[in-house]
Parts: sequence; structure tokens; C-alpha cells
Amino acid sequence: MDAGGLRARIRAAHEGRAPAALLDGALGTELEARGFATPLPLWSARALVERPALVAEIHADYARAGAELLTADTFRTQRRTLLRGGAGERAAELTRLAVSLCREAAAAAPQRAWALGSAAPLEDCYRPDRVPDDAALAREHAEHAELLAAAGADAILVETMNCVREAAAAARAAAATGLPLLVSFVCGADARLLSGEGLEAGLAAVAAAAPLAVAVNCLPPAEAEACLPILAASGLPFGVYPNLGAPDPERGFAPSADCSPAEFAARARAWLAAGAAFVGGCCGTRPAHVRALAAIAGR
Repeated sequence: MDAGGLRARIRAAHEGRAPAALLDGALGTELEARGFATPLPLWSARALVERPALVAEIHADYARAGAELLTADTFRTQRRTLLRGGAGERAAELTRLAVSLCREAAAAAPQRAWALGSAAPLEDCYRPDRVPDDAALAREHAEHAELLAAAGADAILVETMNCVREAAAAARAAAATGLPLLVSFVCGADARLLSGEGLEAGLAAVAAAAPLAVAVNCLPPAEAEACLPILAASGLPFGVYPNLGAPDPERGFAPSADCSPAEFAARARAWLAAGAAFVGGCCGTRPAHVRALAAIAGR
């Protein structure tokens, strides 16, 4: 693991001593784009069971596109989801495999790269009304964070958090591992979490976990801009990685081709101008979008 190197990279970008770091793009929708179906509930985790080589190929393509922060396919390897999807007690095995595939791609990248373990909401990213009780949040996020750390992740990316309560629980669990922590929220056009709580409240709630960086993700590029002043006011390094498309009840997400890589990169200029320490893409983005970001991020 290279936690110290990651901390230094993000801080250098935040302080203007280095260009913004590049996060990768989507994995779930990229699997679908390459012909592998990702129905709910397992979504991208299904590929770990049936097509791990394809997951490795996608990581490698993002690394070749310039991504320094590669996200392991652990968005849906929590025990809760795997049990629901018929994968039984394979949380440790599949989390370990996902992080291993990501670490291999990071090691082979043409630039220095890190493997981030993704920690997602236990239920539906877009349904804050389905967030479990506090005891379940503490227990299950702790298990997932510990599995990510044991698997060798360089950091934990708590992402797509739709309410303050789960964000705080997931952040506490990740911080307890001693790994660097990044926390990202999904917001609406008004810079409020999908729960209706303000982004400011979310940032305040995770502050005690001392995140290395905060971010917003899985929202349309146009809606990300309203979040920029709030992220910048936090004083922490921050990132932006929007989606292209919309949630889908069967597939998890339906990507859109409405925003070309060049248009996506043009949108990102505002994020960089506001001081973003890292930029990337979420659902619907592809290696070409990361390559376009690399072209404008001083890389």
C-alpha cells in the first residue's frame, strides 16, 4: 500500500503544487458497454464472479487513459448485497479479488497510480428512505471497510452518499482502518443531498473522520457546479466526478451519449478553476472521457 504517496499527491494538487489528480470513470456502465449485463442487485460485482478478466481490462484502459486513482469493483461486494444476489458468504473473497485486480492495474500504469476501495450505500444510492438503522450501518460499514483494508486498498472512497447519517457511519468505519479516507456525496440541482439535507451538513458530519478529501459524484455535470462553492469553503481538498445518464430500476443506471468527451472536459474546466484537487467520471463515463480530462488538467 502507498497511503503516504496518495496523501502527498492530493495535498500537492490542493495547494497548487501539482495538477489535479485524475480519477477513473465508470465501471458498471462500462461493463455493459462492453457487452456484459449488470442487472441489480449485484450490478458490477457480477463481473467478479463471471468475468474478472474484463474488470482487469477496464482498469487497465483507465490507467492508460491517464487515471491515477483507480476504483476497485467493490461498490456492491458488501455482504448485504451479495446475500440478496445469491453470492452467499463471498464478501471477503470478492472484495479481495476486486482490490487485487485494481492493484495490478495500478502497478502496471504508465504513471504512478493508486487503488481505491469503493464503499457505497448499503441499499439504493438514490433512495435515502431505504437507509438502514444506525446499528446496521455501523456493523456493516465496519465489516466492508475492514475487508477493503485487509485486501490491500491504498485508500477507501466512501461514495454516492445520499444522507448525512450513512455518510457519517461509513466515514467512521473507513477512518477506523487507518487508511486515507475520501468521502463523496450525491446531490440534486440545489446542492442538497438526496435526503434534502444540505451538502454543508454532510461535510460537517464527516469532518471528525478527518477525510483526506471530499467530493460530489453521480450527479449531472451541470448540477455539480452549484456544489463547488460549498466544497471549496470546506477548506479540504475536493473532487468532482459526475455521471452521464440517469438511474434505472433494472440495470442500476442508463448511460447517455449526450455529452461527448470533449464536452465533458469543457465542463470540467469550471471544477478545476474552483480548485478541484481531483476530477473524474461516474456512471456513463468511459476511458475517452478520462483521456479528455487528462488533456486539460495539465498532464
